[in-house]
This record gives sequence, structure tokens and C-alpha cells, in this order.
Amino acid sequence: MNIALSLLVLTAIALVLGAVVLFRRGGYRKQAVLMLVLAAVMVMNIFIWTVPTPGSRSLSEAAQKEKAPE
Repeated sequence: MNIALSLLVLTAIALVLGAVVLFRRGGYRKQAVLMLVLAAVMVMNIFIWTVPTPGSRSLSEAAQKEKAPE
């Protein structure tokens, strides 16, 4: 689970940087805005998984403790 969250963070950063480059080039405003929207959605997913619930456990901690049946 930690790898997935790390990849989400890195991808969100890459999307924001890519959107900045597209804004500066000009002509790609729509794609840049869509990249920023996608980055915002990814950041919200990261927050949902990492912010502790009222029981003081985050969803990522709960997912790590549960093992899939073999």
C-alpha cells in the first residue's frame, strides 16, 4: 500500500509540473486544466487514505493489517 501511495504522490507532482509547462507554452490551456483537476483528485485520494479516522487508524493502516485469504 505504501508503494501505491508513493506513486500517487509522485504522479500528482508530475501532473502539476506538466500543467505549469503547458500553461507557459500557450495553446494547451484545456489540457493543463485537466491535468490540474486530475492532480487534485489524486491528492484527495491520498488524503482519504492517510487521514486518521475517529478510531485513530487510517485506511492505509487498516488495509495493511488485513491479509487476503490464500
